[in-house]
Amino acid sequence: MTDSKRPITVALAGNPNAGKTTIFNNLTGARQHVGNWPGVTVEKKEGTCRQDGRELSIVDLPGTYSLTAYSLEEVVVRDFIAAEKPDVVVDIADAGNLERNLYLTTQLMELGVPVILGLNMTDNASKRGIDINLELLSELLGVPVVPMVGLRNQGTDKLKETIVSAVSGDVKFRDVNVNYGREPEEEIEKLEKVIRSDKGITEKFLGKYSPRWLAIKLLEEDPKIEEDIIAYAADDSPILSAVEASRHHLSTIFGEDIETIIVDNRFGFVSGVVREAVHREREEYETVSDRIDNILTHRIFGFPFFALFMWLMFFLTFFLGKYPMAWIDWVVTNLADLASHVITSPAWLQSFIVDGVIGGVGAVLVFMPQIFIMFLCISLLEDTGYMARAAFIMDRIMHWLGLHGKSFIPMVMGFGCNVPAVMATRTLESEKDRIITILINPFMSCTARLPVYALFTAAFFAGNQGTVTFSIYLMGIILAVVSAKLFRKFLFPGESEPFVMELPPYRWPTAKGTFIHMWDRASMFLRKAGTVILAGSIVIWFLSYFPTGVEYGGTGSLAGMLGRILEPVFKPLGFDWRAAVALLFGIIAKEIVVSTYGTLLGAGEGQAISSKLQEIFTPLTAYGFMAFTLIYTPCLATVAVIRKETGSWKWAAFSMSYSFALAWLMAFTIYRLGSILGIGG
Repeated sequence: MTDSKRPITVALAGNPNAGKTTIFNNLTGARQHVGNWPGVTVEKKEGTCRQDGRELSIVDLPGTYSLTAYSLEEVVVRDFIAAEKPDVVVDIADAGNLERNLYLTTQLMELGVPVILGLNMTDNASKRGIDINLELLSELLGVPVVPMVGLRNQGTDKLKETIVSAVSGDVKFRDVNVNYGREPEEEIEKLEKVIRSDKGITEKFLGKYSPRWLAIKLLEEDPKIEEDIIAYAADDSPILSAVEASRHHLSTIFGEDIETIIVDNRFGFVSGVVREAVHREREEYETVSDRIDNILTHRIFGFPFFALFMWLMFFLTFFLGKYPMAWIDWVVTNLADLASHVITSPAWLQSFIVDGVIGGVGAVLVFMPQIFIMFLCISLLEDTGYMARAAFIMDRIMHWLGLHGKSFIPMVMGFGCNVPAVMATRTLESEKDRIITILINPFMSCTARLPVYALFTAAFFAGNQGTVTFSIYLMGIILAVVSAKLFRKFLFPGESEPFVMELPPYRWPTAKGTFIHMWDRASMFLRKAGTVILAGSIVIWFLSYFPTGVEYGGTGSLAGMLGRILEPVFKPLGFDWRAAVALLFGIIAKEIVVSTYGTLLGAGEGQAISSKLQEIFTPLTAYGFMAFTLIYTPCLATVAVIRKETGSWKWAAFSMSYSFALAWLMAFTIYRLGSILGIGG
C-alpha cells in the first residue's frame, strides 16, 4: 500500500502497434509532455490524470516485443522498471494477437512488478471470432485483466479504477512463474544460490532484480546483465564459471543454445494460456506444432492416442527387453553354478553367496533391460514435448477431480520414481491440490514395481506381457483418479487454484540428451541393486537359512515363522506365507519383492523362479498379487518424502494405511470375483 497523498507512478508498456499510444492519450489528454530519455535519443512521454482523488503519473515506455537487451528500447523499458520501481505496470496487449503480445507479459511478470493487462482492441477480436474468457485469463496469469477499445475510449475509466485498487491493495496479484523444464530449472536454482552468495552482486542488483531473474538472464547470455555482473562480482566469485557450466550442460542435453530453450518455453507458457482462455470460431494460421496438436490433443482422439503411446511403451519394454534379459539370465545362472562349485564349504557361506547374494540381487538385475527401455521411452516422450501434451489431455479429467492438469505432471513422473514425483508437487501453489496429488502419486506404478510385473507376467501371461502390464498401470491411474475425487470431496473441499499448462513446441530429441535422461534415472536402479536390494536380500537369506538344520526357506525357518504369523491377513486373497514375507520386505523397496522370491525359492535363475511360482500361484492370484504390489504401502523412501513435503506424519501414516486397505480390498475382489466366474483358476 502506498502513501495516499503521493502520485501513483504507472509505467505503460506494450508491443508496437498494440494501441499503447492511444491508451496513453486517453488517460492523459492534454496533460502530457514529450522529451528524450537521459543519454539516449529514444522519445520519452509523461502525463498525468486523476482517479478517486489520487494523481496518476503515467510514463509511456517505448514499444517493445521483449525485455532482452538487444535494442535501446528494450534497455530503456527494463532499466526504468527495475530502477524506478513504478507502483504498477500496465501492459497493453492486442486482444487479437495474444500469442505474440503475452510474451512481453511473461517477462514483465518475471521482473516481479505488479502488472495489469490492458486488453485492447477487443472489438476487433470479437469480429474475428475470438472469444476470450477474461476471468480465466486473469486467474491463469495472476494479474487483473481490463478489456478496452482504445479508439472509442472504452475501458479507460475501468483501467484507472483498477490501477488505484491495485496500489491500495484491493486487487490481489498471484505470483506465477514460467516453468522452463526440469533441467533448466535445476540450473536456475544452482545459479540463484551462487548469486545470493556473492556480496558484490547482492549489494548492486538484488534491490532491483530477483536472483531468479538474474539467473535466467545469465543463461540467456543477456549482454547487459553479463557486463554488469562482470563489473560488480567479487574477484573470487564462481558465478561466471557456474554460468558457463550450466550453459554447457543444457546445450549438451538439448543440442541447441539455452536461449532458444528459454524462448520456446515462454511461448509454450503463452500457448498454454491461450489454449485454455481463448476460443476461436475459425482457425487462423497454424504452425507445425499446432497441426500435430490438432490430432494428438483432440478432445476425442487425444485419449486414444495417449493410451496407444502408453501401450506401445509397455509392448516395446517387454518385446525388446526379453533378448538382453536372456543374456543377463544366462550370466546369473552360470555365476550361481560357478559359485556353488567353487565354494563347497562351509555350507552356510555357499548358501549365502548363491541363494542370498546372487539369487536375491541377480533375480532383480535380470529385469534391468526392461527398466532401461521404459526410461528410454519416457525420455523420448518428454524430450519431444509430448509429455506436456499428456498433462493437457488429462486436464479435463483433473478438473473433474477438482485438480488441475498440472497435477498430472508429478503423476507422470511417478512412472519413473515416486520420490522425485512427490517432490515435484512443490510447483503446485494450492496446499490442498499439493497434498491430494502427493497422496495419489504412489498409485502411479514406478519402475521399482516393474520387475514384479515382469516376473509374474513371464510366468503366467507370457503371450501378453505388455497388455497385462498395461492393465496394471491403467488400474493405478483409475484408482488415483477415484481417490482424488474422494479426497477432494471429503478431505479437501473447495475450488482448485488455476494453473497454466505449458505447451512447448515439438522438437526432435538429441540422442545424447535422451541417453543422459535415461541414464540419470536408470542408474538409480543400479545403485539400489548394490545397496538397498543387496541388504534386503542378505536379511531375507538370514531369515530363510536359520535356525540351522531346518529346510532352507521352509516353514521352520525364521522367514517361515514370520510368514505364518502374517499369513491369516493374506489368506483371503489367495496368497501364502511366502507372499506375506515378500510384501513385508517390499515396503523397504518394491524390487525386494522379487529378490525375496529369488532368495526364498533358492533360485538364481529367472526361469527356475517362474516354474516354482507356478506351483504356488494361479493366473488369478498372480494378477491379484501384482495389483496388491501396485497399490499397497509405498516404499520407505516415498513415505519419508511424503512426511517431509506435507510437514506432518499424519499424512504419511494416512498414505500407508489407506493404500494397504485399498490394496487388500482390490486383491480380495479380484480373487473372489474371479473364483466365482471361474477365471484364471
